[in-house]
Amino acid sequence: MVDQAIASRKAALTSRGGSAEAILTPAPAATRISLRAGADALPALSAALGVTLPTRPKTSTSSGQRHALWIGPDEWLVFDEGEADLMAAAASSGTLHSAVDISHRNVAVIVSGAGAHVAVNSGCPQDLSLPIFPVGACSRTIFGKAEIILLRTGEDQFRVECWRSFSPFVFGLLSEGAADAGH
Repeated sequence: MVDQAIASRKAALTSRGGSAEAILTPAPAATRISLRAGADALPALSAALGVTLPTRPKTSTSSGQRHALWIGPDEWLVFDEGEADLMAAAASSGTLHSAVDISHRNVAVIVSGAGAHVAVNSGCPQDLSLPIFPVGACSRTIFGKAEIILLRTGEDQFRVECWRSFSPFVFGLLSEGAADAGH
């Protein structure tokens, strides 16, 4: 019998950065799925995943370490900061859907501090004022030349999800924006 080698993935981002006004922290590894489903499947999927799938644009829901972000009329990003098997949970719903494990494709950066919105706005054209982009708001948008999924997790905190291959660019541009936040 042939021995199998198990590859371990190294973290794409390993160091903190930013400034006193906008701190950049690589988010811990998370399990993620890209989920597509029709409206009739939402109750069963929500029950199976343990988090209500939001149905309004720019909204998210959370239950413990599990989060569901509305990305489009029939699309969600679901991530769990624990070691949950989201694919198995979605499969147990017994309803028609498409789920793709993107755990190793994406990484996230937590941007926190009084200047967090300045750092994110350095590459993102959205209005991030609290009345327009409140806590819990999310969107698929751009940051410089990279597509990101942005989630506001607190008044002065954002989660920036991006593809692993774009993470050095996103982190670098966030670092520049964080430096500007202090001026």
